[in-house]
Amino acid sequence: MLITPKTKFWALVLIVTTFSSCSFNSNRMFKTDHSIIVDSIQRQIAYAEKNYIIQKNDYLDVRVFSSGGERLIDPDYEMSKNQGSSVFKPEPPRYLVRSDGMVALPMVGEIRLDGLTLSQADSILAIAYSKYYQNPYVISKLLNKRAIVFGPIGGKVIPLENENVNLIEVIALYGGINEQGKAYNIRLIRGDLKNPNVSIIDLSTIEGMKAANLDVQPNDIIYIESVRKLISETVRDIAPVVGLITNVLITIVLLTRK
Repeated sequence: MLITPKTKFWALVLIVTTFSSCSFNSNRMFKTDHSIIVDSIQRQIAYAEKNYIIQKNDYLDVRVFSSGGERLIDPDYEMSKNQGSSVFKPEPPRYLVRSDGMVALPMVGEIRLDGLTLSQADSILAIAYSKYYQNPYVISKLLNKRAIVFGPIGGKVIPLENENVNLIEVIALYGGINEQGKAYNIRLIRGDLKNPNVSIIDLSTIEGMKAANLDVQPNDIIYIESVRKLISETVRDIAPVVGLITNVLITIVLLTRK
C-alpha cells in the first residue's frame, strides 16, 4: 500500500481535529490550585439550590414576574422613593415554612411547600399566581444561612441552623465521606468567587484536623474530591484515541485506493 504525501497530509488534519475535540477528566472540579472557574461554580451552586428540599422552619424569598420579565410588585421601587434623589430599597420579605409545612404568601394564601424542591415550588406557585396574572413565573430562594457541599454523592445545600457550625458537622449533614471521597483533600472556598480564599484541609489524620481552620461561615463552598477510578477513567479517556486511530486507518485505506 503506497502512502502518498497527500495521504499523510489528510491523516494529520484528521488527527489534529480529533484531538482538539477530546477532553480528559472533564468532570473533575476545582483542579487548579491557583484559580477558580467562576461560571462552573455558579452553575453547580444553582443546580444544588434548585434541588434543595424545602424543610420546616426554612425562610424563603419568593419573587413573582410577569410574562414580560418585569417584577409585578413595585419593580422600580417607585412607591419607596423619597422626594429627594435617594431611593430606599427594602429588604425582600421572608416567608416562613411553618411547622405544618404551610407558607402564607400574598394573594394566593397558604400553600404547602415542605418536601418540595425549590424548582417544584416555583412551578406550583406559578400555577397559583396564574389566577391573577397572565403567564407568571416564580423564582424562589432559600434565605437561611447555608453552606454548599460538593462531593462523591453530588451537591447539597446544608442549612446552618446554629452559630459556630464547624466543617465536620457540615460534612456529617452532607452524608459523611464514603469510600469514594478523599478525606485528605477537602477544599473550603470562601469569599468572592472571582478572587476566593481557598483552604485545603486534611481530615485523614488528627494532626491535619488540628492544623485546619474548621469554622464554616454562611455561603462557604466545601468540595470533597472524589477518588479516581483509574480503570474506568482510562477506558473513557482513551476511547477517543482509539476512535482516532480507527478513523485514520480507514481514511488512509480509502485515500490509497483512490
